[in-house]
Amino acid sequence: MKPFTDQMGHHIEVAWPPKRIISLVPSQTELLHYLGLDTEVVGITKFCVHPEEWFKTKTRVGGTKKFDFEKIAALQPDLIIGNKEENEEVQIRELMGKYPIWMSDIHDLDDAFEMMLSVGSITGKEANAQKLVQQVKKNFTTLGSFPARKAAYFIWKAPYMVAGGDTFLNNMLKRCNLTNVFADLDGRYPEVTADDIKAQSPDVILLSSEPFPFSDKHIDEFKHICPTAQILLVDGEYFSWYGSRLLDAPAYFMSILV
Repeated sequence: MKPFTDQMGHHIEVAWPPKRIISLVPSQTELLHYLGLDTEVVGITKFCVHPEEWFKTKTRVGGTKKFDFEKIAALQPDLIIGNKEENEEVQIRELMGKYPIWMSDIHDLDDAFEMMLSVGSITGKEANAQKLVQQVKKNFTTLGSFPARKAAYFIWKAPYMVAGGDTFLNNMLKRCNLTNVFADLDGRYPEVTADDIKAQSPDVILLSSEPFPFSDKHIDEFKHICPTAQILLVDGEYFSWYGSRLLDAPAYFMSILV
């Protein structure tokens, strides 16, 4: 057994290196694949759509908010990897009584780097994780000079919900020189009204592909609220997935914002 501490300060002991891993977070599932843990990962969630071959072949243990405890038990995991924001505390605590669980807590890019290195360490893939972090850091240095603009990032409709200041999404906006007009509201994903949006008058409105699937049909609705704003449909995975997807995030930001 080997001791580890997760990003929430929990101390766990793991049979190292783990041979039966369950991932409860889509972006971290993709990270595990990138690190080369194909046979070791035995369970994922129904939202872990990347890589596609894992989505088709790995056992799905429910969603990120509602686990299938019987399926988890049948897989006999020696490590479960979750996330404070994406998973429900009550369900995680129930699992903690039975299995070693390593939890991430991501607010900015530095937290993401720490998570990648820690996951690399706990899974025996330290070298791969270090190379990944180095490459992501290098790629983020290629971000060009974005014009300074006010922005609002929407994750939900009816009610409207936006990314607040204490989120990884907000950190990505900052790196694109976008000032989040709702950063000072209470809560990580506060609800706002059409009047709130008008009052803040963002230069750019970003409509995410997840968790609510914004599409072309929603653009006119926001144009009516803010006629002068630039309305962009964006791939939420590049703004909110904090694993290996970050390798391609800078190039994506450049393609849509410059």
